[in-house]
Amino acid sequence: MVNYWKSKEQYSKECEEKKTDLEPKVTEIYQASSTEIKALIKEPTDAAVKKHSAAVQKFLDELAKIDFPGSKSVSEAASKVGPAYVSGPVLFVFEKVSTFIPALVEEEKKKEEEKKEEAVPPPAEAEAESSKEEVKEKEIAVEAAVEEKLEDAPPAPAADPPKP
Repeated sequence: MVNYWKSKEQYSKECEEKKTDLEPKVTEIYQASSTEIKALIKEPTDAAVKKHSAAVQKFLDELAKIDFPGSKSVSEAASKVGPAYVSGPVLFVFEKVSTFIPALVEEEKKKEEEKKEEAVPPPAEAEAESSKEEVKEKEIAVEAAVEEKLEDAPPAPAADPPKP
């Protein structure tokens, strides 16, 4: 029996090597595909592969025609048992396809940048200012408490009462 399955690393390497040749072809196939496939390429899930198996099979067949790395063996397996039963390899191929679609690549970069911005702690200056504000607030609270105690305290007796 011939082993049709290569490792993910081999397919990834092959995708990188053929990227310039395949990108326009993949983009064309992607643009001609249904909205279900476009959504599945953007966010691949097992449930979506199962739900849209006919469209998935058609898309895999189109990828196999242009010799997209991994698509031929996945397409053959999917045609024999159904895309839902080989959803792992189907999702892998779809993830690789998404790297060939310029709009998706840009969208992914924006998401990564947003995550980085959220993860970055505030600059040291902002932290210093906020700690200064906290100290000022505490000082004001202490001063107010001292003033309250002074107001509540009975007046101090005079040192020497005036003599009559």
